[in-house]
Amino acid sequence: MRGENNLEKLIKNMKPVLNKGNYVFVTVKDLSNIKREDTICELKEEEGTTIVIEKRKADHLNLRYNFVASWITLMVHSSLEAVGLTALFSAELTKHNISCNVIAGYYHDHIFVDEKDAEKAIIVLTNLSKNQT
Repeated sequence: MRGENNLEKLIKNMKPVLNKGNYVFVTVKDLSNIKREDTICELKEEEGTTIVIEKRKADHLNLRYNFVASWITLMVHSSLEAVGLTALFSAELTKHNISCNVIAGYYHDHIFVDEKDAEKAIIVLTNLSKNQT
């Protein structure tokens, strides 16, 4: 099933959902002590593998991190070829001084914001969706 490409429809139909928990980005050289089912995602970089993992699991594994995030999922099936969705919602979050780290999955876009900004980000994203004409 193909995702939606129409930006107007994507914004109008996106429903931001705040996932439970706190999440961190860490980089590791060796993944052997980390269960794949414990990670949200991973990305191989030259310096090591970046993983997103629940904070409590990172603490249990003694992994170092600098940023504690809340995870928001946009509940609209966006196409990986859609143009402008990330730019539009990230610009709106920027207007409210909210930093975002975006990861696109096959079905949904996932936004990681500072944990202190989670509720504010949900309001901003919901208002963006409601105000779409």
